[in-house]
Amino acid sequence: MTELRSTDAFSPSEVAARVRDVGVAKVRRDRFGVFMLALLAGAFIALGAVLFTVVVTGSTLGFGATRLLGGGAFSLGLILVVIAGAELFTGNNLIAMAWASRLITFREVLQNWVIVYVGNLLGALATVALVTVGRVHELGDGGVGKTLHAISTHKLGLDLLQAFALGVLCNGLVCLAVWLSLAARSVTDKVVAIVFPIAAFVAMGFEHSIANMVFLPWDLAVHGVEGAAVGGALANIVVVTLGNIVGGTLLVAAVYWSVYLRRAKED
Repeated sequence: MTELRSTDAFSPSEVAARVRDVGVAKVRRDRFGVFMLALLAGAFIALGAVLFTVVVTGSTLGFGATRLLGGGAFSLGLILVVIAGAELFTGNNLIAMAWASRLITFREVLQNWVIVYVGNLLGALATVALVTVGRVHELGDGGVGKTLHAISTHKLGLDLLQAFALGVLCNGLVCLAVWLSLAARSVTDKVVAIVFPIAAFVAMGFEHSIANMVFLPWDLAVHGVEGAAVGGALANIVVVTLGNIVGGTLLVAAVYWSVYLRRAKED
């Protein structure tokens, strides 16, 4: 008789082990493959960011409902990363669980993060170039471009501590979305698991470093480059990146490792 496959979600302890093992597999993948998948992830997040900008433009649903709808649209990015397969820097902060279990070295973690971060950046910028040339900002009688500028202006107006805190909160939810997707067994389950955490972080205005590699350069490409704006964009991305690392490694990876994998290490 053929054994029936369970449709139940993996338990939290099983997910912890899966995240740890996936982390090992990620750092052992050849660098070229990692870089190419990172390019894809940057493009995927960019597509989600562009879709968000289009969807919220001209909405009359009210602030909260519009943000929630836009967050659902932005979820496209992580859905593509998880289902199609790609390497996203923020999600890869969970690799810290494999390092804490002493299955990989700190150097391997940093190497993966650097390759993936650069790949995400280039993939995002390439997509920005395409949507700029394609004049997506002119949709809605130029409304999309106005929405984009408002998004960018808001981000550049954040002080550094605020941006850092919002980055911490953001990647807590992004890594939880990845965590939940690893608990799922079907594509449908994975999509549902991803949408709610991602829609939540977008609706609450949290800051995602790879998304900001899209919004800020896209606005600069459409509305012109100024020294102060470029400097502000770079500062925002750096600080948000640091916040994302703290949120992913400490709020999610470290907590779950200490609960489910610490004893396995001691044994």
